[in-house]
Amino acid sequence: MDPLTHALSGALLLRATAPSSQMQAGIPLRIRVAAGFAAAAFPDVDVALRLIDTLTYLNWHQGPTHSLLLLPVWAWLLARLFSRFWGKYHWKMFYLPACLGIAIHIAGDLITAYGLMLFAPISTQRFYLPLAFVIDPWFSAIIVSGLIASWIIPRNKIAAVGSLVGLVGYVMFLWMLHDRALAVGHEYAKTQELRRAEVNVLPQPLSPFHWKIIIKSDETYHVALVNQSHKTLLQDTGVDLLMKMATAYQPLTAVSWQRLAQFGVAKNESDLVREAWHHPAFAGFRQFSVFPQLDRVDRQENEVCIWFFDLRFQFPSLPPSFRYGMCRESNNSSDWYIQRQQGMLWLD
Repeated sequence: MDPLTHALSGALLLRATAPSSQMQAGIPLRIRVAAGFAAAAFPDVDVALRLIDTLTYLNWHQGPTHSLLLLPVWAWLLARLFSRFWGKYHWKMFYLPACLGIAIHIAGDLITAYGLMLFAPISTQRFYLPLAFVIDPWFSAIIVSGLIASWIIPRNKIAAVGSLVGLVGYVMFLWMLHDRALAVGHEYAKTQELRRAEVNVLPQPLSPFHWKIIIKSDETYHVALVNQSHKTLLQDTGVDLLMKMATAYQPLTAVSWQRLAQFGVAKNESDLVREAWHHPAFAGFRQFSVFPQLDRVDRQENEVCIWFFDLRFQFPSLPPSFRYGMCRESNNSSDWYIQRQQGMLWLD
């Protein structure tokens, strides 16, 4: 989820779980909500890794700061910090709010496609259940509406509780769409008799009904973009970028599958592409990428570059994000070195 939605979700959760009386609360409601807002924003401090380099950030984003094992440690640090900021309250009063804020951040990221190191530092394995796109206006709107209603009726937390219930209902709805897209992928793999087929579905931008289906069979991807809310194709006006993106997602009755060779189709370049892909200097990108795909081979007078991207970060009508490549001199006199292409987003 985006950082603001994370922070607002923490504020909402702390409002919904606030004790009914000030005697039980220990800290004023406004401070409790503010602490939840700050705690839910905290795990994304790992964006500071971007100061080292983008690939380090990509490999460690949603890492230790998103760990369930380290959550008590982060909550303790935040509680001490909040106690210093709001001087007259003991840090123990902030410990549970900090825990809840971090926990709802972790839950929000768990339903996106990036993956969390839930058991860092013991394990760097990533876990995810890809139900929501990283920016989901409907998800954010449910949270904001609950906070606004709670502000209008400050003495009653029913609005905040209702908003949380609405979030759960919305996630269950996304889960239904996820399973429906998954069924489409499994049916295609069965009819095409794909060997060792791995079926994955990813939420997409603009609508909760937009999904990307990726089936990996050996070194070949079968990819489809589906729109589960329409029965007919949308017409591309060719003017508005968002409309152009939306028209790329096709109804379930007219799904078009694209076949992609992971390392390209040019046999005369296959050895070169694989050499670049397996080079030790490219280990960071191999670690990051889940669905790596050859972008292109650039040949210039004195240099050749092999570019890759991850299918998770390729969207219609936009250049792929996080494109990395391996380059060397055309005469093979030098070793490979890694390069990065600047994308549309500042994190690219």
